[in-house]
Amino acid sequence: MSIPVSDPTPRRKESAAHPAEDAQARQISAALAKGDEAAFNQLYDRYHRRLFRLALALGHGDETLAHDTAQSALLTAAAKLKAVESEEHLWNWLARVARQHLSKDRRSRQRQLPPASPDDFPQATGDAAAEAALEQSIDTALLALEPEDRQVVEWFYFDGLSHKEIAARLDATVKSVSSRLERARAKLRPLLAKERSS
Repeated sequence: MSIPVSDPTPRRKESAAHPAEDAQARQISAALAKGDEAAFNQLYDRYHRRLFRLALALGHGDETLAHDTAQSALLTAAAKLKAVESEEHLWNWLARVARQHLSKDRRSRQRQLPPASPDDFPQATGDAAAEAALEQSIDTALLALEPEDRQVVEWFYFDGLSHKEIAARLDATVKSVSSRLERARAKLRPLLAKERSS
């Protein structure tokens, strides 16, 4: 299995026109505003992994925080998202909300320090190169893991397999998969922190 270099959600260059993607983004946002559950499911399927990867990079490898951030951003979209003009507009809105959630979390964890500002996190620019740099930090950190550890991390976090499903693939016990994931996470955190600080 290859390293997930790009998210299933297609990215586009700012100069390229993607009317089908833009129309779908407009349709999702309009349906969400009416409380359409199917539209929320579409939004989730299309953006959850991409939001998770963004939050994992910005949160220095904290996978619990990354999951919480992705979920919070999507729930905020369900409650507050208004009409968007394009797929890029929708993604930038979601990324901005994710950064706001990360900033709130940082403030709650570090109350004794000066309040965090939006400048503490890279800003959404709509620039594919900036997003690629964030994702590259994840990919580089993953490549530094042993192949066996990397495979388990990819299956669990990027393919969404359960411990039981991974155990079946490896012909191992669920307990051994849990231990392996914990060891892989412990190795991945400092690697991600190093990548983000370099």
